[in-house]
Amino acid sequence: MVKPSQRREMAKASIGKHAVSVKRVCLAFQISETCYRYRPKLSKENALIANWLIRITHNQRNWGFGLCYLYLRNVKGFRWNHKRVYRIYRELELNLRIKPKKRLVREKPEPLSVPVAINDCWSIDFMHDQLSDGRSYRLFNVIDDFNREGLVIEVDFSLPAIRVKRALNQVIEWRGKPRQIRCDNGPEYISELLATWAEERGIDLLFIQPGNPQQNAYVERYNRTVRYDWLSHYLFAEIEDVQEYATHWLWTYNHERPNMH
Repeated sequence: MVKPSQRREMAKASIGKHAVSVKRVCLAFQISETCYRYRPKLSKENALIANWLIRITHNQRNWGFGLCYLYLRNVKGFRWNHKRVYRIYRELELNLRIKPKKRLVREKPEPLSVPVAINDCWSIDFMHDQLSDGRSYRLFNVIDDFNREGLVIEVDFSLPAIRVKRALNQVIEWRGKPRQIRCDNGPEYISELLATWAEERGIDLLFIQPGNPQQNAYVERYNRTVRYDWLSHYLFAEIEDVQEYATHWLWTYNHERPNMH
C-alpha cells in the first residue's frame, strides 16, 4: 500500500520527467490536486517543543522520552500530542542508548511483597561516593515502598547505627512510624542498637536473603535514580554541598519529577 505522500512524490517526478499535466498525473496516481499542491507549514510550536526537549535533556541527561513527555504534560501543562513530541524528539536525536542486559541464572528468590498503604513498609539502604579530594562519603536513603516517596537522604563521612536511628526518628516525627522496614544485612542494620530501637517502637525489621538485592528492589531502583540523576554528574568539594544538593533534589523528586510507577 503506497501512501499518498509517496504517490505525491512519484507524481512530481513524473511531471518533471515526462512533462504531462498536473490533472493527468493526479488521475494516474489516484491523488487529488489539493494533495499534489500541499506544502507542509512549519509550526512555531515545533520550535517551542524542540527548545523544551533540549532544555530538559540537558538538565536531566538520563531522562528518556517518557519522562520528558510526562514532565511537559503533567508538570508544565502543555497539551501537545505525544506523537508530535516524539517525532521532534527523534529528529533532535535525543534518544538514549540502551545497553543490552546480561541475564544471569540465579536461584529463585522469595517474592517481593507489595505494600498496600503509606507507612506499610519502608526500605533503607546505603550508597557511596567520593569528594573532589578523594575522601569517601556515604548516603543513607529511606523511601516508602507504597508510593516510592523519598523520605530522607542523610549524607556524612560515617553513618553508624546511631545516625541511622536518629534519621529514622526524625522522619517518624513528621510522617508517623512504619509497620515494617526492609533492609539488607549490613553491619549498621544488624546491630543490636537498631534491633532494640525497632523492637521498642513495634517495628518489624525485614532482612533480605544474602546475595538477593532484588528483594530490596524498591530502594535499589531509587538508588539508581539518585546515581544517574545527579550523584554521578557532579563532583562536590565539601560534604555540606552534597547534603544541600541532596535535600533540594529530594524535593524535586517527590514533587516535580514525573512518577513512572
